[in-house]
Amino acid sequence: MKEQLRLAIRTALEQCFADGRLTSGLLPDEVQLEVPKNPEHGDFATNLAMTLAKPERRAPRQIAEVLTAALRDHPLCEKIDIAGPGFINFRLRSSCWYEVIDQVLRQGQDYGRGNVGNGTKIQVEFVSANPTGPLHIGHGRGAVVGDALAAVLQAAGYEVQREYYVNDAGNQVQTLGRSILLRLRELQGEKIAFPEDGYQAPYVVDLAEKLSAELGTLGGVPEAEAIDTCARFGVKEVLKWIAADLQAFGIQFDNWYSEKSLYDRDMVEQELAKLKEKNLSFEKDDALWLKTTEFGDDKDRVLIKSDGSYTYFASDVAYHMEKFDRGFDRVIDVWGADHHGYIPRMKAMLAGLGHPPEDLEVLLIQMVNLLRDGKPYIMGKRSGNFITLREVIDEVGSDACRFFFLMRRCDSQLDFDLELAKQQNSDNPVYYVQYAHARVCSINRNAQEAGIDIPTAGKTDLSRLELEEELALAKQLARYPEAIIGAALYYEPHRVIFYLQDLAAQFHSYYNRHRVLVDDSETTLARLSLVNAVRVVLANALTLMGLSAPEQM
Repeated sequence: MKEQLRLAIRTALEQCFADGRLTSGLLPDEVQLEVPKNPEHGDFATNLAMTLAKPERRAPRQIAEVLTAALRDHPLCEKIDIAGPGFINFRLRSSCWYEVIDQVLRQGQDYGRGNVGNGTKIQVEFVSANPTGPLHIGHGRGAVVGDALAAVLQAAGYEVQREYYVNDAGNQVQTLGRSILLRLRELQGEKIAFPEDGYQAPYVVDLAEKLSAELGTLGGVPEAEAIDTCARFGVKEVLKWIAADLQAFGIQFDNWYSEKSLYDRDMVEQELAKLKEKNLSFEKDDALWLKTTEFGDDKDRVLIKSDGSYTYFASDVAYHMEKFDRGFDRVIDVWGADHHGYIPRMKAMLAGLGHPPEDLEVLLIQMVNLLRDGKPYIMGKRSGNFITLREVIDEVGSDACRFFFLMRRCDSQLDFDLELAKQQNSDNPVYYVQYAHARVCSINRNAQEAGIDIPTAGKTDLSRLELEEELALAKQLARYPEAIIGAALYYEPHRVIFYLQDLAAQFHSYYNRHRVLVDDSETTLARLSLVNAVRVVLANALTLMGLSAPEQM
């Protein structure tokens, strides 16, 4: 509806230029339309007259009067007003909004999908937790944000790949291998002074026991080789845990990318050579540095240390360079908030290679505070000092987890109340939204029992929808495609959750005040069309966020 009005305004402006009522000939790239905070001011408002004041050399209100006159008889508009210094407010005809109901019913699962992305190739890399232990709730929030973002981007017409970067090289993996080997020796009766920097959680004992059962004691194997064997075994087993937890969470990746493979294929060396060819790196103090200060970083960064070993930054640089080599137009990384200092150096690297820094977008995931009845709660059983994602999923379910993780902007801290997430009432936001869908399904069952067929698109006289709440619901349905576009363009999947909560609240309010199945058959059919359009949009948005749309609760 907004796009139709935008086109009408642009056409009227072109006509005003053509007949001389306006003279600048300045057509904006896009007519700005906003929804007024006060519904009494109309459905949409534009500041176009004010933006044209300088080139037209006329007062904004005079320009607004010209545009208003040109639009006065447009079939979309019921009323057009000029407000303040030159805002133009539009109230559309009710019939325009009710056309949305037929559109929803006609398009079904496709309603809300668009092509603003125009096939742009985007990679979303998320989770990428070190394969040295189970996923914790912080990883869970990043997983849901990344997965939901990939979904809204696909719905908006982007070509999306979901990728998990497996950090299976470096010191942490070696530390895991050493920790497993020490626990293995303990199982054989040795007394071990376990180092403070080792992985001390109970799951390391589980890994040692499984390794012993499958590979034996590794007796007589040289220490370095034994550590490497334990490390490879541990990474393989932990990745199985991670994949199983993510599958339970409804998350699947298109690609699992091994950091070790970068070194096995000499990709780090090859990509760093490209930097040297472009004079973006330099040697100093027997080390190799990247010239990140030339592109906005606060200091240059080491790629290869003086002892000849690569830094973590070196593999990250090579990995991100190789992402663009694979043909992605844009790359989105979902990182923990503690990695915020990494962003400037990565963008500086891309700028040096000629990529616009905005081709890399990083979403930072803030902490999750787990609560029970409003108080901090710790429930780690086999993870040591952190709470595993699987423990939370097992207690409250995947739907509640996903919904709660998306209820706030990802860069704000989140309080996750376990007891609230399990409640089967309107206090629980995910229950409240899903119950709206179940309620419509219940209405449909009652209608069918009464011998009333559920109406399809174009088969009902929607003018029988005369209540303000019905018009408000139709307007809310019309906003769903815009919610998807906004979530995709601004990388904010939580917008869809906000939309769901608003739509569910409007529907519950309408349901509690008005019957759908009434004595007048035409009114009944019109209301059935409306609530089923609500059901379709609820199901589409829930499915997009990886949530179920139950028919009974």
